[in-house]
Amino acid sequence: MSESAQNTAVTDERIKEISPLRKALIRPELGGMVGTVAVFTFFLLFAFDSGMFNAQGMMNWSVVSAQFMIIAVGACLLMIAGEFDLSVGSMIGFSGMMIAIFSVTLAWPVWMAIIVTFAMALAIGALNGWIVIRTGLPSFIVTLAFLFILRGFTIFLPQVIERKTIIGGVKDAAEGDWLAPIFGGKILQGFFQWMGDAGIIAVFERGTRQGQPVVDGVPMLIVWAIVLIIFGHVLLTKTKFGNWIFASGGDAEAARNSGVPVNRVKILMFMFTAFCATIFAVCQVMEFGSAGADRGLLKEFEAIIAVVIGGALLTGGYGSVLGAALGALIFGVVQQGLFFAGVESSLFRVFLGVILLGAVILNTYIRRIITGER
Repeated sequence: MSESAQNTAVTDERIKEISPLRKALIRPELGGMVGTVAVFTFFLLFAFDSGMFNAQGMMNWSVVSAQFMIIAVGACLLMIAGEFDLSVGSMIGFSGMMIAIFSVTLAWPVWMAIIVTFAMALAIGALNGWIVIRTGLPSFIVTLAFLFILRGFTIFLPQVIERKTIIGGVKDAAEGDWLAPIFGGKILQGFFQWMGDAGIIAVFERGTRQGQPVVDGVPMLIVWAIVLIIFGHVLLTKTKFGNWIFASGGDAEAARNSGVPVNRVKILMFMFTAFCATIFAVCQVMEFGSAGADRGLLKEFEAIIAVVIGGALLTGGYGSVLGAALGALIFGVVQQGLFFAGVESSLFRVFLGVILLGAVILNTYIRRIITGER
């Protein structure tokens, strides 16, 4: 072998060894990890004695974070596939309202209302994807249209049927239903009662709940968030379909030439995003016992921000479900932490914007250093 051939073999990027530090630095969730550490450090310093880190405080920001996580998982996979869905927030409001109309106004069994609502949401998600693929229009435009369409129906239908924009009574209708507890129940209640009896967590000292722990279980909202994160991470990193998602968002034409069913991947990701939004909606309706026409406002942007904080690229082909989960965790901790720290709540979005900008700059800067991009 000639000397030049030996040099080429040594410097070939395809076989070049990558150090563990380099691998860590190019991970998409790096910005989310740094942001999470920074946020927890800040609130440990300024809100440690406020109750933010006792059982009740931790449950408060965990529930809020779980809400963001559920919709961020769907938004993350869709964004990696190279598309956006700006109708997520409206889908939350629409799905919740349909469950209330079916179960309260039409007196359907709650389990039937939930299943039919999921079917409708999946159909709308598939329609979004089909229109994007068949017309070649940017998903930003198509889903922006559905943002208004779904929100319009969410306001119009209850006004025509009930003459109001909030429909209550869902909790009463769900009494004894077999499917409702999967979305509105709690788990590990016996364990939390044991911790209360053992003095590990606080209990109510008077009233009708005397002796009961202040935190009496883990809401199904958190369970759903954990399940979706695990499912999304395994799908993205351990399966052939996950490779198809990355390929579809990275270079759709090259992926098609390689045999990747790009159109099917994108449609399924639109459907999964609608599925995640509906899970959020059902959990919310079961918790509050009502549906409101204003539910889900701006959630689409919050989901996208969480995904971007987690390291995903707006151009597609790059991202991490774990990073999106960390971005959602940052959302929940900041939103609740500012209250515990006694900071004016209107500064929440200022704080969030700083974190978003910092995470994006950090991710971009490190990736450029490592990859040599300009």
